[in-house]
Amino acid sequence: MAGFKTLDDLGDIAGKVALVRVDLNLPMNGGRATDVTRVEAAKPTILELTRKGAKVLLLAHFGRPKGQRHSTLSTSMVQDDLEDVLGKEIMFISEVAGPVVEQSIGILSDGDIGLLDNVRFWQGEEANDADFARGIAAHGDFYVNDAFSAAHRAHATTEGLARLLPAYAGRAMEAELKALDAALGTPEQPVAAVVGGAKVSTKLDVLHNLVGKVQHLIIGGGMANTFLAARGVDVGKSLCEHDLTDTANTIMDEADHAGCTVHLPYDVVVAKEFAANPASLRTCNVHEVAEDEMILDIGPQAVEALGDVLKTCRTLVWNGPLGAFETAPFDEATVALARTAAALTQDGSLVSVAGGGDTVAALAHAGVKEDFTFVSTAGGAFLEWMEGKELPGVAALTA
Repeated sequence: MAGFKTLDDLGDIAGKVALVRVDLNLPMNGGRATDVTRVEAAKPTILELTRKGAKVLLLAHFGRPKGQRHSTLSTSMVQDDLEDVLGKEIMFISEVAGPVVEQSIGILSDGDIGLLDNVRFWQGEEANDADFARGIAAHGDFYVNDAFSAAHRAHATTEGLARLLPAYAGRAMEAELKALDAALGTPEQPVAAVVGGAKVSTKLDVLHNLVGKVQHLIIGGGMANTFLAARGVDVGKSLCEHDLTDTANTIMDEADHAGCTVHLPYDVVVAKEFAANPASLRTCNVHEVAEDEMILDIGPQAVEALGDVLKTCRTLVWNGPLGAFETAPFDEATVALARTAAALTQDGSLVSVAGGGDTVAALAHAGVKEDFTFVSTAGGAFLEWMEGKELPGVAALTA
């Protein structure tokens, strides 16, 4: 990840046009955004560029229009939310290239902001069409990518523009790349990884990659049931991918050869039905799960032991909950271990990096989202990074 330029590398940009890729794919209700976290993330970059006198043109996608214009998927839908967060008026521009954009740039004063329409209205965006990218690049003096969440896509505005103009990482992108490098690139060791979620099948590449990079692999959620079954444990009617037990054994063998310890729960919280506070709720050893019970969380003894593991580590990467955290009391393990990790982070003994939609929600639920070293809101891009894949949008910045 070394070698990318940041805003610190910009010279005098007064009067120059900055093409800035941001993530404005906001959840909406009643014509307004219900969560402006992504705008808040881009705010430092946008305002820094305006303070330095650049004309800032924002590039973003909104929804999945598949190369067709849809009025409800225009980026104009988020203009009011953008203006509220940035505290500045913004000019909406209904195109991304051509005379309309050129005329709009002529109207903008130094330090003004223009919001271009949804880049996915044009098929050239997702096709990473060279002519489409050149048409956009013709309007800019330099390019800034501040949308890590879209960096796993080799699209015209995430990868193509970086090949055509002087390219820089925005402040949010810079923070993300530095945090990820600290977590798995050049981490302080020992390193622990928490990987949870419902299915092993969605995290196979993650697991194969991590066993060669971390010293402790903590597996939770429904995924843990498949690994327990692979070790001969009868998991009752728990969510379990029995057809992947051989794969789970292969991953555990890879971990053994790499010197990575795989941690599975030895006590669990079970119930006969998945409901809030069911009457059949009980905690038991993993070998005592009845055939009509399902494992819905990791037990307290296992959580305490995992907390002790984290106390021996210097770095933690977290993706996925340990149990069915959306429903009490099956959130207790996730909350407890998250709070342990947060306390160690605040003590300065642990670098903690987390990401993925469910993970962000789980940490917020535990009240520790702000206490981790870094929490990535990027879903697919964070997962592909954990899989060890090259992210086109990042690679283009470091070329």
